[in-house]
Amino acid sequence: MSNSTDNIGARFDAVIVGGGAAGLSGAVALGRSLRSVLVVDKGEQRNLPADAAHNVIGREGISPGELVAEGRREAVSYGVEFADDEVISVERDGDFTVTLGSGRIVTARRLLLATGLVDELPRIPGVQEAWGHGVLHCPYCHGYEVRGRRVGVIATTSMGSVHQSLLFAQLSEHVTLFAGAVEFDEQQLAELRVSGVGIVEGEVERVIEHDRDVTGVQVDGRVHDVDNVVVGTRMVARTELFEQLGGVPQDHPFGQFIPSDPTGATGVDGVWTAGNAGNLAAMVSVAAGAGLLAGIAINADLVAADVRAALV
Repeated sequence: MSNSTDNIGARFDAVIVGGGAAGLSGAVALGRSLRSVLVVDKGEQRNLPADAAHNVIGREGISPGELVAEGRREAVSYGVEFADDEVISVERDGDFTVTLGSGRIVTARRLLLATGLVDELPRIPGVQEAWGHGVLHCPYCHGYEVRGRRVGVIATTSMGSVHQSLLFAQLSEHVTLFAGAVEFDEQQLAELRVSGVGIVEGEVERVIEHDRDVTGVQVDGRVHDVDNVVVGTRMVARTELFEQLGGVPQDHPFGQFIPSDPTGATGVDGVWTAGNAGNLAAMVSVAAGAGLLAGIAINADLVAADVRAALV
């Protein structure tokens, strides 16, 4: 579905790159402020593999795809346009010149990068195949649904894996940490033991799954029965467009993100960010709130610019 016009060269008050919770919330805020807005989205939201979105007040358990579809309908009702496409380049010469993969070129007074992130998964057979269903990562996004089940945490880093193990131990008495090649200090081991987390040494060879359901973890040829697997991912924000404009991503212990102030304004004039692109830990509701704040800030910035221009 695309609600965009074919008006090549159109000028928008704002172009939003990314149509997930953050981008859609920003679009609604700007649309309700009577701004011309184009959302460019290629449908690669991070949470699409998940069965449901949680901690979304009033819409608990909604599927990620349905949430996006409803958000689009709301944005369209305020005049927001959509292009089911990707932005391949952006340049700044006064306005932003935005080039889409289809060849369409538009200009924008302001830019909101709600480009999200990519979860880089451990290269273990079965992890990718069951990702978002049998293989999970966030105790707040998925933990309640696996309460009381046999949960296997596959270690990727010592700090992150201990953190995940302890949080999932709050939800189940059957948590096992598969250590692999990761080493833990005595304090970490003591914390795991006192929380009832079992530890299995040895190389994790594969996750046993069928139709995205997990039944075990194979270590050194032996299969350990589990109902779900938890992994830590390296979370890498999509920063290519930010970098094209001279922006510099910031490193984080778990990945990389676009730095910004509390409204989402980045160090590049006229560019805002919202959602996982600027906050690796943002869940759906947090991302939506960030998008709203960015939309509000962009509208206020445009008002100020128009007033300054009128006074000249």
